[in-house]
Amino acid sequence: MEVELSVQDSRLEAEELFELQAHSSVWETWFECWMENLKSQLPLANTYELSLRLTDDAQIRLLNHQYRQQDKPTDVLAFAALEVDFPINEEMRSQALYLGDIVISVDTANRQATEQGHTLQTELAWLATHGLLHLLGWDHPDETSLLQMLDQQAVLLQLIGMTINGEYNYFNS
Repeated sequence: MEVELSVQDSRLEAEELFELQAHSSVWETWFECWMENLKSQLPLANTYELSLRLTDDAQIRLLNHQYRQQDKPTDVLAFAALEVDFPINEEMRSQALYLGDIVISVDTANRQATEQGHTLQTELAWLATHGLLHLLGWDHPDETSLLQMLDQQAVLLQLIGMTINGEYNYFNS
């Protein structure tokens, strides 16, 4: 399974972009691992594509206000490109299937990592799994579906050698 990933970090200066490219390969490895695990939930395609944007509270607040009418920063936003059960024809299967965009506030992730007692890297991965599941049609309108989603996120983190300490306090969806 191949995953094409575009990682953007709006907080970086031009000279720091080289370092971002090194991190892009880590993100690609993680997403490939997660998507291999979730392949039964993916529309059939040869290649999948998504974008991941790491940003700050100011930028995510604007997006949250524009798309969710909530004028406050949040931790992660996901913008799915496909509807659930979207029909995929043969021609579409031969091209990269665009799943959508995940936007994560590094500012909020940093605060949440401190509150949860784990690293920023773990928090960013946790939020990325949450966004990915949303791109694949998962949602959490009630506590039961939220707990199922959080359990799946924990499984995905374990696949890349990470764990979340204890129960994750999810309050910022």
